[in-house]
Amino acid sequence: MTMTVELGALEKVVQDLVDSGRYGSKSEVLRTGVRLVEAQEARLAELQAKLQVGIDELDRGEFVTMEEAQVYLAERRAAWSAE
Repeated sequence: MTMTVELGALEKVVQDLVDSGRYGSKSEVLRTGVRLVEAQEARLAELQAKLQVGIDELDRGEFVTMEEAQVYLAERRAAWSAE
């Protein structure tokens, strides 16, 4: 499938990558770029899903306060010191 893409100032970046020999063609540069965007979007979706899990837990009241966490950690430190 043929696609026309307007890159503007990025055209020089693509051409420089090809001219350097790092990539064999402009298409190869663009395919690599699209794969990177695809991976980034997948990671973003994963992070958004994890964030939603946290928000849902907060909404259900499934959390500890900072003070509770500090008490727990202090107790753990004391237990480790006693060992």
